[in-house]
Amino acid sequence: MQTLPIQPILENEYVRIEPLQDGDFDLLFQIASDPKVWEQHPNNDRYKKEVFQNFFQGAMESKGAFKIFDKRTNEWAGSSRYYDFDAAENSICIGYTFYGTKFWGTKLNPMVKQLMLNYIFQYVDKVKLHVGSTNFRSQMAVQRLGAVKVAETEITYYNETPKMNFIYEILNPQCS
Repeated sequence: MQTLPIQPILENEYVRIEPLQDGDFDLLFQIASDPKVWEQHPNNDRYKKEVFQNFFQGAMESKGAFKIFDKRTNEWAGSSRYYDFDAAENSICIGYTFYGTKFWGTKLNPMVKQLMLNYIFQYVDKVKLHVGSTNFRSQMAVQRLGAVKVAETEITYYNETPKMNFIYEILNPQCS
């Protein structure tokens, strides 16, 4: 299905992003089990084990999911992924990102996203980000990355009901 490598190990002096493995459920659920992590998300009950199990299954099936390690604290911090590669448009999505609350405001998210963007822009012209219409924290975060809102649409997350999302785009600076 994918024609490009979307699950490399990415790293800088502050963060390491590694491919998500089947055995990582407990590690990620420990972070995801805090209701505050999901309070603005369209699927705000992901802190429940059975709901998170579905999320994790979707992450594994995407074959583009990562776990995120904060080298500054020497702790696992969250997860993100590449998904929905579109060869015709030469685009891919980055999303399904979450972090434990102790990592909010630490600049971890922009570092992770910049690593992911720098890597994937070797292969694509455009990155899309789906952000829940009520997820104001994530909307501000993607705008800080330079993403521009281009649409509003309902998105169906893996085995979940459709929810209103904003679609943001970041164009490859090499293509400008």
